[in-house]
Amino acid sequence: MFPRPSGRFPVGTAALELTDPGRPEPATAAPDDRRTVVVQLWYPAGDSPAGTPRARYLGGTEREASIVSDGLAAYAGAPGFVLDGLGRARTHAVPDAPVAGRGGRFPVVLFSPGLGGVRTQNTAWAEELASHGYVVAAVDHPYDSAAVVLADGRVVRTRVSASGDDAEDERRAAGWTAVRAADLSFVRAELGRIARGEAAGVLAGRLDADRVVAAGHSLGGGAALQAARQDPGFAAVIDLDGYPHDPDPAPYRQPVLALTQEIGPATDPDYLPQLTRVLNLGTATGYRLTVPGAAHLTFTDAPLYLPPMPSLVGSLGRAESVRTTAAPCLAFLDAVLRDGGGDLPAALSAYGELTVHRPGGGR
Repeated sequence: MFPRPSGRFPVGTAALELTDPGRPEPATAAPDDRRTVVVQLWYPAGDSPAGTPRARYLGGTEREASIVSDGLAAYAGAPGFVLDGLGRARTHAVPDAPVAGRGGRFPVVLFSPGLGGVRTQNTAWAEELASHGYVVAAVDHPYDSAAVVLADGRVVRTRVSASGDDAEDERRAAGWTAVRAADLSFVRAELGRIARGEAAGVLAGRLDADRVVAAGHSLGGGAALQAARQDPGFAAVIDLDGYPHDPDPAPYRQPVLALTQEIGPATDPDYLPQLTRVLNLGTATGYRLTVPGAAHLTFTDAPLYLPPMPSLVGSLGRAESVRTTAAPCLAFLDAVLRDGGGDLPAALSAYGELTVHRPGGGR
């Protein structure tokens, strides 16, 4: 199901659970409950013996994968059997593989999924980036993600829902976005500890804490923009079709790449004006790439397993959807984190209609 990553590195994966002792869990009333997130890492790995088992798609164990599959179906309002095969799917990554012996310290792309989404929803994208020398760290946000299985076996299911009132729904979205932005900053700090060797793990001492990108899809893309505005420790932002819900947008210093589906005033009159407003606040150059043939779920793994309905997954096809999401992201990352040189606008323009947002609101 998953396209083979095109980079020179094999891919490893590992999961870790992180608890912020200084932040209460906002979704519960328990005074001693602290915010806990689950993070999955995809990273450049060394070679593994032939026949080494590959990672499950939706979780480290059969139980976790089944629970998450059922949670995704329930969140979508579909019968569980519709996504039953996802719990048995395997990816290209090797669980807990040794990190690559070459490549030095790897830049990090810290990813937040869509509303109700799960940390593995962009696995194909993550594996492709990891094969090119990046570490992708994707976050499960408990009480938001469809289902999260914690290390002690507890299952935390989503509590997000719409009210039907536009003003109330925007208030809720702003609240969920703020929690996610705080999660991203917390995970960035924890990854810094791993980078410095202060925390154990397969990637101890191999992360580049000065090159961490905030990224996300849908609500997660909005959270990435807000996290960068609040946390100058992020080096750049990738927003995959995410609407900004920041109630107090202000100038920020990081370059941004925003990938969007084709949206006009008739489909969503507020999205592009709000995104443009935020991009124009940047003090570094930002890029908005409108991808022809894309739908909202094109920028996830959904085209790999859902029926090929253009209104749902776009019209690019399975492999092309993954390539068209990953390739411009790699071009952007190489340019802003690795000084890749070349003509970034020309490279991005190969994948869609490009708008360049220059500091001061110019284009």
